[in-house]
Amino acid sequence: MSAGEAIDWGALKVAALAMQTRAYVPYSEYRVGAALLTASGEIMTGCNVENATYGATCCAERTAVFSAVAAGHTAFRAIAVATHGADAGTPCGICRQVLAEFSADGALEVVCFTPEGAEARYTLAELLPHAFRLK
Repeated sequence: MSAGEAIDWGALKVAALAMQTRAYVPYSEYRVGAALLTASGEIMTGCNVENATYGATCCAERTAVFSAVAAGHTAFRAIAVATHGADAGTPCGICRQVLAEFSADGALEVVCFTPEGAEARYTLAELLPHAFRLK
């Protein structure tokens, strides 16, 4: 997949919704699924996994990024994040910073949506305009 090729948001959303059903959320019951599009066109997925200590909880976006990196991917084009309710929400600050590690120019496209119909689109630069960088 080339950088100029259109993103299949439908496929990303389907994958994110599928991950939402796999979320481990015994404490908050707030299910989130994420689907990350790699530069090579693969879709890597993740769901949120809660822990009794809460601090050890991992969000869906980070789970998708970590799975992608473990599979050898470090260049990404887009991410779809499925939540629920009237508001599509946005990735938390930690997830934004992790995504920024792999989007130096902030051009990563982010779509947050719910099965109920809410949807919001951003670039990562809009969500985190002053990302911390060591490079």
